[in-house]
Amino acid sequence: MRIEKLVAGGEGLARYEGVPIFVPRSAPGDLLKVLIVERRPDYGRAEIAEVLEPGPARRPEPYPELSPTGICDLQHIRDEVQPLLKAAAVRETLERIGGIQVNPENTELIAGAPWGYRLRTQLHTDVDPMTGGVRVGYYARGTRDLVALTRCALLVPELDAFLPILQEQLTAGVTNRIDLAAGDGGQVTVSPNIPGLPHDEVTLRVGDLTYSYDARTFFQGHRDLLPRLVEAVVGGWEGETAFDLYGGVGLFALALARRYGRVVTVEGDTQSARFARTNARRNKLTNLEVVARAVETWIPDLPEGADRVVVDPPRGGLSSKVPRVLLERRPKRLTYVSCHPATLARDLRLFTKAYRIESISLIDLFPQTGHMEALVQMALE
Repeated sequence: MRIEKLVAGGEGLARYEGVPIFVPRSAPGDLLKVLIVERRPDYGRAEIAEVLEPGPARRPEPYPELSPTGICDLQHIRDEVQPLLKAAAVRETLERIGGIQVNPENTELIAGAPWGYRLRTQLHTDVDPMTGGVRVGYYARGTRDLVALTRCALLVPELDAFLPILQEQLTAGVTNRIDLAAGDGGQVTVSPNIPGLPHDEVTLRVGDLTYSYDARTFFQGHRDLLPRLVEAVVGGWEGETAFDLYGGVGLFALALARRYGRVVTVEGDTQSARFARTNARRNKLTNLEVVARAVETWIPDLPEGADRVVVDPPRGGLSSKVPRVLLERRPKRLTYVSCHPATLARDLRLFTKAYRIESISLIDLFPQTGHMEALVQMALE
């Protein structure tokens, strides 16, 4: 079968007797011999058995050792082409599910370094049956089989260099999951707390703001693109009140506090909320209030007619209660940051009843994977 295009998430789409077939690790234009591994009435899934004719964007994999892991699903596609294909897939999803006609004139595509960018990662461990030593790496795609690694070209240099040190320090049975995060100046932190390994918070400067976090808390992962992401989200608007929902450690809230008289950030994870308070103090932002509550329980407290609301929900998007209250309270400006185009499209179908989409930014925060961040700026009609 011939691959027509990439769909959101990074799989290739082909058709067999009119039935859509999704093929991981394929590229547009590929002619493939495939093995069907899943059959449903309206679609199927397949794995590549042989590349009969490569598409124009296919290349030899720069780091084939990463291919089985599932964290590097697009490295067979040229770096400069990946953002274009992923952006097209997001636009198609917004149009198909959300009925959103994406205007190229108000859509921005933002890309950065394709390798050596990741500030955070989650690793797994097991015991080498041959030596009895601890191996560190990532699970193979769709399994819990470990692919052991001592280097990973996706990681920022300090995390990449830390992998062999980590492997040397671990002993069997300590943990089977490890979170790593990096900050400025070569700082590295590890979770859980393992004797001999760093576990304190790290700090990172984004623009003229300094953020602290640790390996347990969520923080956006592309080091080079963080300033552009914050700038694109916050923009040049100003006002009296702004609310940042699912605010994490304050990535957007701190910048909003420079432009609005009062900012409230709401975050359900208590550790992240603690860092948000610390970050507000370190940056001397006395007009930022941190609420450590789940957004779904806090949202009835949203006042009517706020100047600005920013939402950055997890992959599942907004629960039904949140958009309902937002549409009732009608903030003047609504900013939606999304890592999942299908749930974004679903939620935009609701918001476009009351809001006008001013611009869409597509930000390639996850090169070599099928994921792309989308940012939608909306104003009340």
